[in-house]
Amino acid sequence: MKNLNKQTVSKDILPITIIQFGEGNFLRAFIDWMVDIMNTENGFDKGIAIVQPIKTGKTDVHNRQNNLYHHISRGIQKGKIQTSVRLIKSIQKSVNPFEDIEAYKELALLEHLEMVVSNTTEAGILFSDNENEMTDLPETFPGKVTKLLWDRYRHFQGDKDKGLKFLPVELIENNGDKLKEAILNYAQLWKLEAEFIDWIEHYNYFANTLVDRIVTGFPADEIDQLQKEVGFKDDMFVASELFHLFIIKAPKEIQSYFPADKLGFNVKYVDDITPYRTQKVRILNGSHTCMVPMGLYKGKHTVGDFINDKELSEYLNQIIFNEIIPTIELPEEELKTFANEVIDRFRNPFIKHQLTAISLNTISKYKVRVLPTIIDYFHKYKALPNGLLKAFSFMINMYMSGDYPLKDEDVVLRYFNDLRKERLTDNEVIRKVLGKTEFWGQDLNAIPGLSDQVLAYYNEITHKNESYNKLK
Repeated sequence: MKNLNKQTVSKDILPITIIQFGEGNFLRAFIDWMVDIMNTENGFDKGIAIVQPIKTGKTDVHNRQNNLYHHISRGIQKGKIQTSVRLIKSIQKSVNPFEDIEAYKELALLEHLEMVVSNTTEAGILFSDNENEMTDLPETFPGKVTKLLWDRYRHFQGDKDKGLKFLPVELIENNGDKLKEAILNYAQLWKLEAEFIDWIEHYNYFANTLVDRIVTGFPADEIDQLQKEVGFKDDMFVASELFHLFIIKAPKEIQSYFPADKLGFNVKYVDDITPYRTQKVRILNGSHTCMVPMGLYKGKHTVGDFINDKELSEYLNQIIFNEIIPTIELPEEELKTFANEVIDRFRNPFIKHQLTAISLNTISKYKVRVLPTIIDYFHKYKALPNGLLKAFSFMINMYMSGDYPLKDEDVVLRYFNDLRKERLTDNEVIRKVLGKTEFWGQDLNAIPGLSDQVLAYYNEITHKNESYNKLK
C-alpha cells in the first residue's frame, strides 16, 4: 500500500486565495470538499492555506501527507444507500503559527488572498479585554484575525481591493456579525488608527451562516478496508453523511466569489437565516429530542433503531409533517423536502447515533427545540399538537422514573429526585413540572388544555407501563 503524498499522487499547484482557521474534520468534509469539487469541475482555481488556531492540532499530519486526504460520504438518498469517495486536493499549505510564526505572517501578505473561513468552535469567536497589547500571535481567534488584517492593511497601504471576505461556520447565531464586532473591539482596544477601522468596516465583508452536516471523522473501525479500496495509507481519511446544507446571509462581494449555490451544492444565499435555523432546530433537532424518551421506553438504543420500528416511524412522521412543519414560515414543499432528507439521515446505517447521547440536557433542549412549536401551533390553530405533548409526557416519565442514566444540570436532576421523594399523584407531578417556570420560561399550566392532555398521556404510561403501545 502506497503512502499518500505528492510523490504518489499528482497535485496541481493552486494560488492560495483562502485562509482557513481550523484543521478539524468538519471543515475538511465541508468547505474543503466543496472547493475541491469546484476547482475540478468548475474551474474555481482556488487554493486553501490551513492555520492551526490552537496549540494542539493536526498540521503535522497534514504536512506529512502534503495536505492530501480522502473523504467518504455515505447515506440514504431516496431510499437507496449511496457512497462517494473523493481524494481532496484543495489544501495547499498547513501552518502551525505556534511553531512557525513567520510562515503564518506571510499569509497576510499574499497578493491573491481573498477569503477567510473558520470553525474554531462556539467559544472561538471571543473578545477578551485582557489582551491589552497586540502581539504577533494574539490568544483569541478574532485577535489573530485583527493582527492579520492590520499586517495586510499596512503592507498594501490601505488598498481598498485587498480587504477580505469572511465565511465563518461556528455554530452561533450571527457568527459573521459577532466576528466583525470582536475584530473592531480589538482595533479599538489596541488603539489602531481610524483609517484601519474604516477599512475593516467598508472593505472587508462578513457573512452570517448556518451549516448542517454530520461528520463522523476518522473511520477507525473500517480504516483497513477503506485504505485497501483506495490503495493508499491515509491517516487523514474523513467520513461524513451525504447530506449537506449551507445557508449564507452575505453581501454580493461574497456571493460572487463563492458561487457554490449555482454549482450543484445545497447552498442558499438568503436575506434572513432565521426561518432556516427554525427549520433545522424544529424538524431535525426537535425530532431527536422527542424520540429519545419514547425510544428509551421502548427499549431502543439508536436513532436507527427508532426509525426502523414501524410504529415509532409512523409517530415520527406524524409529528414532523402534521405538527412541526405547519409552524415554520417557509414554502411547504421546501419544508417537506428537508423533512424527507432528515428521515433519510435518520435511517443512515453508517451513523450509530445513541439515544442516550442525545438525551444530554433534555429539559433545556425541549425548551428550545420543541416547546416553541407547541406554542406556535396553539396560537395558529387554537388546538394542541397531541404528538408533541405525548413526547412531553414520555420525557417527564423519563426523569421521574429513575430508570435511565440521565445527564443534565445538577439543578434539574435534583428537582426530579426531590419530586420522586414527595410521593405525589400523577396530577400533582404534571402540575408541578409544567409550572416550573425556571425550566420553561413560563407556567405551561396557563395554556388551555395542555396540562390535562399531558396528564392523560402520562397516566397511560405510568399505569400501563410496557403494555402501553398506542402511540398515535
